[in-house]
Amino acid sequence: MVNLQVKRNIKLPVDKSHLLRAAQLTLDLEKTALTSELSIVIGNDALLKKLNQKYRQVNTPTDVLSFTSGEVDPETKSVYLGDVVISLPRAQVQAAEGTHPLLDELQLLVVHGILHLLGYDHLEEADKEKMQEVQNKVLNNLGVKLVNIL
Repeated sequence: MVNLQVKRNIKLPVDKSHLLRAAQLTLDLEKTALTSELSIVIGNDALLKKLNQKYRQVNTPTDVLSFTSGEVDPETKSVYLGDVVISLPRAQVQAAEGTHPLLDELQLLVVHGILHLLGYDHLEEADKEKMQEVQNKVLNNLGVKLVNIL
């Protein structure tokens, strides 16, 4: 199950069903357990800057942050994968700079954030290539033509 929350001061200019679809497709293609859960939060630069400073000691906003949980509900045995937090203003800037639709950028950020929750990373070249391959596969299945963006 994917929970999508848009912060009160944010007006999401795209249909959130597309973001939920991107999240679910990522989980499906990665064969994640059906009982897995995660949350996606759409916020602003101030929120991302605050979280980036607190958890990464980087005093600037960023486009997406992932917070892995892995907690298991003792009653349902469902796994809470964690939270993906996205900055709508950063996504808007990146979409404009890349001359592609905002929806494509937001789907990219959803997929990218969830892949981090699933253990992918891009610090080492081999890991980056593996993550890029999976990210491209999901985006291609969504009809998003952004490739090789990490």
